[in-house]
Amino acid sequence: MMAPTIVVEKDGLLPSYTSAPRKSLSPLRATIYLALALVCTCSALWSLDLPELLHGGLSESEDVSAADLCPQPSALAPSKHAAFWETLNETYATDDFASRAVEWLGGAIRVPTQSFDKMGPIGTDHRWDAFGPFHDYILSSFPNVHATLALTKVNTYGLIYEWKGSDDSLKPLLLAAHQDVVPVNPDTVDEWTHPPFSGHFDGELLWGRGTSDDKNGLIGILSTVETLIENGFKPTRSVVLAFGFDEETSGLFGAAKLADYLLENFGENAFAMLVDEGGDYMIEHGKAFATPGIAEKGYLDVRVEVESPGGHSSVPPPHTTIGILSALLVHFEANPYTPRLGRGTPIYQKSLCLAAHAPGLPLDLRRALQNAVKSDKALRAAEKLLFQDRMFKSLVGTTQAIDLIQGGVKTNALPESAWAVVNHRIATDSSLDEVKEHDTNLLKDLASEFNLSYTAFGEDITGQDKPAYDKDAAPYQLLAGTIRATYNAHRGGDDVVVSPGIMSGNTDTRYYWKLTPHIFRYNHHYTGNSTLFQDIHTVNEFIAVDAYIEMIKFFTILILNADESTSL
Repeated sequence: MMAPTIVVEKDGLLPSYTSAPRKSLSPLRATIYLALALVCTCSALWSLDLPELLHGGLSESEDVSAADLCPQPSALAPSKHAAFWETLNETYATDDFASRAVEWLGGAIRVPTQSFDKMGPIGTDHRWDAFGPFHDYILSSFPNVHATLALTKVNTYGLIYEWKGSDDSLKPLLLAAHQDVVPVNPDTVDEWTHPPFSGHFDGELLWGRGTSDDKNGLIGILSTVETLIENGFKPTRSVVLAFGFDEETSGLFGAAKLADYLLENFGENAFAMLVDEGGDYMIEHGKAFATPGIAEKGYLDVRVEVESPGGHSSVPPPHTTIGILSALLVHFEANPYTPRLGRGTPIYQKSLCLAAHAPGLPLDLRRALQNAVKSDKALRAAEKLLFQDRMFKSLVGTTQAIDLIQGGVKTNALPESAWAVVNHRIATDSSLDEVKEHDTNLLKDLASEFNLSYTAFGEDITGQDKPAYDKDAAPYQLLAGTIRATYNAHRGGDDVVVSPGIMSGNTDTRYYWKLTPHIFRYNHHYTGNSTLFQDIHTVNEFIAVDAYIEMIKFFTILILNADESTSL
């Protein structure tokens, strides 16, 4: 039997497969395939020059201070632009500006820009036409942006804005966001407190699809730039804005094309740093923690397919393809990946920051983490405690989830084929090859038990290498200082801990690796005591307007700080 031919469709989301011509199967023989369905980048972009202690460099006799476990930069407020920033900060505190901010974002929510799985090419699939009215909206809403910045449209709906600075020797700041939103399930519309595309403001919260992902980021950036221009700011360092339009469906039409344009017109490693959507900040164990994503997990879909001869269901074999596939999938779920909290990873560093700064962290966990820098036994003890949190455990290790299944066409016909897709999110300290090897070995015994021939990853496909990170920490220090200064300006004091984090899903940044090694996924969205994941991609998405205005302050300070910096 020839190996199956794997066809990954252009949108890169739900691959389709066709089997090559094959001989007839013996009635006593079936075949199982493991096929690589889709590979996305497995990126580990460390944005810190981590201290030696993270690699077990402390001796048994040394004490570990909070400063050693999780050093914090000082708040970095604009200095050359100090008076200008103070004026803007006063403006941001007014009711008039709050009303403008609500109208800017609410108006964007009222223009639906849903992206759907397996959309056809632009120009043939009319669902893309929804982005035309959205472009009209931002053109009319941000006149100074469009009068001042050069706009290039890439692949019809991708947007590149360039705000030219006065010093061409400085690498530009790149800010990214996406225009599209996850579709609203029509069956859930009645479950929304306010209609999903109403942009309703109740005096405190703004409701609607995109308020948290990611029109708040896109409109927040445009609102910031519009306000800076209104107040006479002219940048020394250029600022480039990149807005994709299909991030929710893998970015192949949007960010992938934007990346090609930016590489061609600016060059490799041309940008000082990149900030895209990502981590938020919230209260954890009695302390505010901001977690910019300095890495994102890899992504791999594995298709498990069982084939056997068909026939009439009145004369069944002991196991049909569906029965065999079911056994294989149960075996998958009974053997999950074993997560390990590795020293030097972003999540390990986040754990140390909790131990150093979170007053509500349980004492036994704090002690285990403090000792984990020099004791493997203590690290395993910390793991046991930390992994009681399912979200934390999922961020650390490689995960697997059976998300698609299909088999059979008729009730009285034996299914000739049955398949399922197992989605993996690959840990930042693992690799594509490790996952392929794990999955291949996992099913060997069952294949033998069911008398199956077994083909695993017959096509030679390799994953993308993890890029090495420049140990110059200036961009991270600028970002962390900006976060603390924003917190100080909006909430008073610098009582927020900045710690590296990772993204469990992929963002448009997967396409931007060649543009800069300094990639950060962070929106400065304050979510209080709850995680951002509680309201995105589901009913009743909302954002607190106070938190949204704080986001605008963050983008403002970031642009001003980058403009002043001589170390980027």
